Amino acid sequence: MKLYNVKLLTITCEILAQENIFDILKKHDISGYTTYEVDGNGARGLRGHGLKNEKNVKIEVITREEKLQDVVEEISRTLFANFALVLYVSDVGVLRPEKF
Repeated sequence: MKLYNVKLLTITCEILAQENIFDILKKHDISGYTTYEVDGNGARGLRGHGLKNEKNVKIEVITREEKLQDVVEEISRTLFANFALVLYVSDVGVLRPEKF
């Protein structure tokens, strides 16, 4: 079994930022992602236990490294100041690299 190296971009943000992130991904020709509703506690307090617009989401994107830099830069430049958002990148291996 051969694994191919790609990147996993993980974004945890308030639900109000979700559509902005989807727009950025689409702009950079990334159509595949997985979302989860999540809750937790952080710098902006306990989130995910109240109203719908107070919920958090986690968005996971597997992509090739060459697409990653522009996406991360745009998200940080346009969204960090206005939304509760955490972003990190991990190395992962996949079996079918043509999907990414």
